[in-house]
Amino acid sequence: MGQKKHIHQDIIEDCKSGDNKARYKLYQLYSKAMFNVCYRMMHNREEAEDMLQEAFTLAFRKLDTFRYESGFGSWMKRIVVNTCLNAINKRKPELVYCEDIYQNDRMEEEEKEIEFSVENVKKAMEELPDGGRMIFSLYLFEGYDHGEIAQIMGITESTSKSQFMRAKRKIIEILKTQNIWS
Repeated sequence: MGQKKHIHQDIIEDCKSGDNKARYKLYQLYSKAMFNVCYRMMHNREEAEDMLQEAFTLAFRKLDTFRYESGFGSWMKRIVVNTCLNAINKRKPELVYCEDIYQNDRMEEEEKEIEFSVENVKKAMEELPDGGRMIFSLYLFEGYDHGEIAQIMGITESTSKSQFMRAKRKIIEILKTQNIWS
């Protein structure tokens, strides 16, 4: 038996050869998903569009380093996340994380009552500071674990975990105050 072929290997190989039609096809296949990542991280449509273009430009320049060890989407998402983080780090000297929120005894009970639709959570995320929002998004929506987030953001794993918990509590608090629960 031969080696398992990557789902878009022919298109990727054509891209590596400089085929612009193949590049456009690859862009069409992945741009919507990658835009969603950019938007969740940048919190602004125009900036997300800029980051998407920058990430794809970088990906096409570095495509010869793609070795099919992971899926193209995973490889591309890593470039997108790093592009967004670099842009955020350039505009702010230091990320602002979620402040400590004192947990009351009823927090977990109330948590069960709140409607956690994706749209409600995304809307509440808009009120989080950049650092907390990024950790929350990378963990919950992008599927990174805390070790990976720590590496990506240059923080400790325990900081990632504590910031995720603080962001989660803050979102619960926001949802409660906005009366967005069933």
